[in-house]
Amino acid sequence: MSTIQSPPDSIEDFLQRITSEYDGLSKRLKAIARHVETHGDRLGLEGVQSLAEQCGVHPSAIVRFAQQFGFSGFSEMQRLFREGLVEQIAPARAYDLRLRDVIESGSSNLRPEQIADEFLAGSIAGMQQLRQTLDQQAFAHAVDMLAQTPAIWIAGSRRSFPVAVYLDYVLQHTDKRIGLFSGLGNMQQGQIRSVQKGDVLIAISFVPYAGETEELAQAGVRRGARLLAITDSRMSPLAREAEAALLVQDSATFGFRALSATMGLAQGLFVALAYRLELSYRPTTLENGASGRAGVN
Repeated sequence: MSTIQSPPDSIEDFLQRITSEYDGLSKRLKAIARHVETHGDRLGLEGVQSLAEQCGVHPSAIVRFAQQFGFSGFSEMQRLFREGLVEQIAPARAYDLRLRDVIESGSSNLRPEQIADEFLAGSIAGMQQLRQTLDQQAFAHAVDMLAQTPAIWIAGSRRSFPVAVYLDYVLQHTDKRIGLFSGLGNMQQGQIRSVQKGDVLIAISFVPYAGETEELAQAGVRRGARLLAITDSRMSPLAREAEAALLVQDSATFGFRALSATMGLAQGLFVALAYRLELSYRPTTLENGASGRAGVN
């Protein structure tokens, strides 16, 4: 039987409690936990019935979830999310409402430029949301990890692979050893044996999480690597293993998820590292060879 606890006094405190107790929650309560973290902006506005439908549970499960963390019920939990609501939801919420109007209109006559505009609007909303919600302490620690390590390994599959490839490219402008787990020839298990204690492994994955990325992250940690996760939830399998986790929620438009915010985060991470290492701009050419790798191109 769980002990009675007082309700959290802030959203951050609430999310930390959810994360620490997540493994012990039932399947239904885990679904609610993930929804609360990723859609907390809506929690301050929507009723218990709507929340239950989105989580695929009965409304009574929402009440049990709230009581699990010390609230008297749903209403008290909801009040926690109403403070500062305007600042939290402005960009993403406005876009969500606009997209809902487009979908519910049932229009089948959208012009190509209208579709492009919706995708661009979604990307902008995702970037604005990341700017407001980025954990600055975790970001600073991530830069410290990358600056201190002699070697950086990068793992990302499927949708996350373009971000992993971009990081592989830009990080090669440093004097560190860089390795990309590409999965070519299914040889990543052989690559992992080159990971050494003190190396940093950047693992990138979003729901539904790539099993191969999770396996590489776990294997790297067992070998003494420091794990830096780029993911969508502090309850993701990567975040719970990581020394530092950078959380990003890209928007979904017409069922397709953008990579704009994630790529912006990756670029910001490299530029912050380059600034820390005092890299200078030196174009890479065949003539300057290795010397060009130390510059930013």
